[in-house]
Amino acid sequence: MLVALLCEGHVLIEDVPGTGKTTLARALARSIEASFKRIQFTPDLLPSDITGVFYFNQRIGDFEFRPGPLLANIVLADEINRATPRTQSALLQAMEEREVTVENETYALPRPFIVLATQNPVELEGTFPLPEAQLDRFMLRISVGYPSEDEEERIVLSQDKGHPLDTLLPVLGPAVVLAMRDAVRAVFVAPDVRRYITRLVRSTREHEQIELGVSPRGSLALYRASQAYATVRGRTYVTPDDVKYLAPAVLAHRIVPSADARLRGKSSENLISDVSGRVPVPVEAV
Repeated sequence: MLVALLCEGHVLIEDVPGTGKTTLARALARSIEASFKRIQFTPDLLPSDITGVFYFNQRIGDFEFRPGPLLANIVLADEINRATPRTQSALLQAMEEREVTVENETYALPRPFIVLATQNPVELEGTFPLPEAQLDRFMLRISVGYPSEDEEERIVLSQDKGHPLDTLLPVLGPAVVLAMRDAVRAVFVAPDVRRYITRLVRSTREHEQIELGVSPRGSLALYRASQAYATVRGRTYVTPDDVKYLAPAVLAHRIVPSADARLRGKSSENLISDVSGRVPVPVEAV
């Protein structure tokens, strides 16, 4: 989540209900003193319910724009795959261009702007799979996972007399986040590491068990995410290990496994691991 914040990248969180996906999004918004909106995606949700709508204001005698919940710093698209493709597509322009168009009027979104979308990977009845164009706009796909026994006990204890979010205070503001984003882009990436990133991505297009490989947007996402991860680790340069560590989260949701791979039970993560094993890792010359 810190990597996504430092890149102003969108995150798709896939996990079963009750693992803290919504709490994670709210905590991130409060920590950076950002505006937060939660959209519950349902089959009857319309695009105008997200982007906003023009309505006739009788007081001023003219039409006026009423912004939708999409105009916020942190937007939680809860169970995004329960909405129809038409409604899902309302996010495309916002996620890529950081603006929305309503009735031929274009409105810039507040910055930073990050979409945190959740979906349940188990319960698929009544859902609409996200199209490739939408998946490609998510910088990362992550899973929260179940906590360990000690962690779960701490969760119960922390909510014994109230919710921890009630006392959570911001540690920085949106302006600082944007300044940090610009600073991350100055993190050094050696030419060999840069070539390693592009070779990883290009190898997904040549793999015999991958029907659709990663787009150039994926190359840029892996490049930016690696810079951010190096910053989180306290370094001013990117290592090949940074790239290899992030590759499953950045690339796996961008590929389409072949029918043969699906029959063999290979997941997208398995295929990305296979690609990583085939591409030589650059080493420092002695």
